[in-house]
Amino acid sequence: MRRRICGAAIFAIVALSLAWAPTVEASGIQEKLDRAEKKIESDQKKEGVLTSKLDRLGTRVDAMQEAVDALRDAEADAAERLASVEAELDIATERLDSSLTELRKTRRKLKASLRALRERIVDIYVSGSPNLASVVLAAGEYGDLVELGPYLEAIQSRDESIVDRVRVLKEQARVIVDARRNAKETIQASRDRIAAERDRLQSARNETETQVASLDSARSASQAALDEVRGQIAQEEDVAAGLREKLAKEIGAITAPTLPVGPGSAPSSTGSMIWPIDGTLTSPFGPRWGRTHEGLDIAGPEGTPIVAAASGTVVLMQSEAESGGYGLFTCVDHGGGLSTCYAHQSAFGTSVGASVKQGEVVGYVGNTGNSFGAHVHFEVRLNGAATDPMAYL
Repeated sequence: MRRRICGAAIFAIVALSLAWAPTVEASGIQEKLDRAEKKIESDQKKEGVLTSKLDRLGTRVDAMQEAVDALRDAEADAAERLASVEAELDIATERLDSSLTELRKTRRKLKASLRALRERIVDIYVSGSPNLASVVLAAGEYGDLVELGPYLEAIQSRDESIVDRVRVLKEQARVIVDARRNAKETIQASRDRIAAERDRLQSARNETETQVASLDSARSASQAALDEVRGQIAQEEDVAAGLREKLAKEIGAITAPTLPVGPGSAPSSTGSMIWPIDGTLTSPFGPRWGRTHEGLDIAGPEGTPIVAAASGTVVLMQSEAESGGYGLFTCVDHGGGLSTCYAHQSAFGTSVGASVKQGEVVGYVGNTGNSFGAHVHFEVRLNGAATDPMAYL
């Protein structure tokens, strides 16, 4: 017994001496990887902020563009109404001009009639033609006056009727001119109001288009910044990928002496579960680089079937975007608060709610999520708390 204890101690000392150098190197790589991942996380936050800003700018640009389109439609309507009113104004102007021409002609006729009437009176006076006053004064008898009266009245009535008719025509022409002038002024006022409305709409559209141009400029600047951040993230991802590869090699160097594990090659144990794949145990449960590694990492070729460690019901399946670093992630409930989970799969092999038997395929080995290479991260949880799977295998 003493010899066995001493031999175990010597083996442990030799193993530690062999593993120390790669552990130090792996720790340095891990520190660089942590810094790279923090930088990636910071830039991803910037990416999220810029993406949200672009979405808001896009929404505002779309809304303002709709406003511009509405203003253009209103402008077109105002222009159409203005054209119609201007056509009415042209007709009203022509009618007013025509009426003014007729009024001028009537005035000339009135002047001519008055002139003719004056000449008629002069002729009567010069020629001594009898008029009503002289006949009344010269009449010797009332009978003579009665006989001459109708003749004189006819002469006077004819001359006065010409003047009266011309006066009526003049008054009618004046009424028409006033009405058409009022109509023109009304149409003119309507035209001016519509023109002012069109000008306001055009001014509002120009201002809105200026704002759209400003927002477009801001959106272009934000898009350029987003493209730059995404380029930085891509470069940082390349750096992180290189560090993960180097770290995987260092981990391989540390765990190279580890024996193959799996349903047919696992050490004997009293557990009731089976190994999810035949592969190489590259990282055990427990502390690792300052935090707890909550499962076993078992390396294997990508696409290797992953089997259920025990019979149960599939209760959770998450995509790479949902799992927070676990890649394609599946959990099986075995009852009694016990469950197993399988991470970094390349593809699912079951569905939520499905009943699976021990050894039945639930997924396939992959390298999704935060992974250093093709492997399955296998967890055992009791009432939600991670526990060492080795106690169940």
